[in-house]
Amino acid sequence: MAVKIKLKRLGKIRSPHYRIIVADSRTRRDGRAIEEIGLYHPVQNPSRIEVDSERVQYWLGVGAQPTEPVAAILRVTGDWQKFKGLPAPEPMKVAEPKADKKALFEAAAKESADEPKGGATTPKAKKADKAEKADKAEKAGKKADEAEKAESSTETTGA
Repeated sequence: MAVKIKLKRLGKIRSPHYRIIVADSRTRRDGRAIEEIGLYHPVQNPSRIEVDSERVQYWLGVGAQPTEPVAAILRVTGDWQKFKGLPAPEPMKVAEPKADKKALFEAAAKESADEPKGGATTPKAKKADKAEKADKAEKAGKKADEAEKAESSTETTGA
């Protein structure tokens, strides 16, 4: 049986996640696997690559052929060079550890404590402007009512 080391696609549309598997060469891309030997998440920065090096060396030793994408991944991790007896590649990039959320929160709280506790930062003139506009609208409405009353009183007296 011809065995291949290939990628099994998981994840949603535009969010691919792959598992590195060992499978019969005749199976589908996402078909049944003999063994899962690693993970590949290309969307993360830097890409997340986890490979069980011992199992990869075993499968390469018994004749499993890696597909082109898997061969590229194995070159990055250094497993292909180890199998072929070549010098090891430069180390992979590793994502920086994320800062502790609690520490970030405490730092932000200290910064906000240093700020002055005076009045509001935005002027409150907007409320006064709205009140003036409302007063003008009321006055205009009253004038219109008075004009209508005057017209109706002239019509009743003139008829």
